[in-house]
Amino acid sequence: MSKSTVKKFLQSMPKESIIEMIMEMYSARKEAQEYLEFYTHPNERGKLEEYKNIIREEFYPARRREPQTRFTVCRKAVADFKKLKPSADTLADLMVSYMEWATKFTHDYGDMWEQYYTSVEGNFGKTVKHIVVNDLWEIYDYRLRQCVEWASVCGYGFADTIADLYEEGKTMHLQRPNTHPQP
Repeated sequence: MSKSTVKKFLQSMPKESIIEMIMEMYSARKEAQEYLEFYTHPNERGKLEEYKNIIREEFYPARRREPQTRFTVCRKAVADFKKLKPSADTLADLMVSYMEWATKFTHDYGDMWEQYYTSVEGNFGKTVKHIVVNDLWEIYDYRLRQCVEWASVCGYGFADTIADLYEEGKTMHLQRPNTHPQP
């Protein structure tokens, strides 16, 4: 069914029926509940911390257990947070935090497996692109450089790839037209 079909159907329904249907969705689906709660009372910082904690636990668990480093959990956390439609800056904060924990983890624990590096490289590239596209470079440059520094001791070309992605992002940022008026 298409969005336009659903829209037409909803427009034909009485307001009370729409409210009833939304409340049923709220009760039936955790995702709908989270979305509606965020929509009615947006607390970006609170949700950001909630999703940061999900990712942090994969690399640096607070409870006494081994790190899991499940990239599926981390990517799902970013994707779920993105569905709430946070500001570009808040989403960037989550994405950069993810990359900080991933690069610091390999710095702290030594060389990782190939898939680990491939996942981090791909997500680092997406993070850099998001930051450049949304003109947030000045805000996140220091933290991205820290990721490059943490990756610098790693092997298998990982350090070079992270450094190259950073430099590509920096170049794209510098080539963007100045969108800020000069005083």
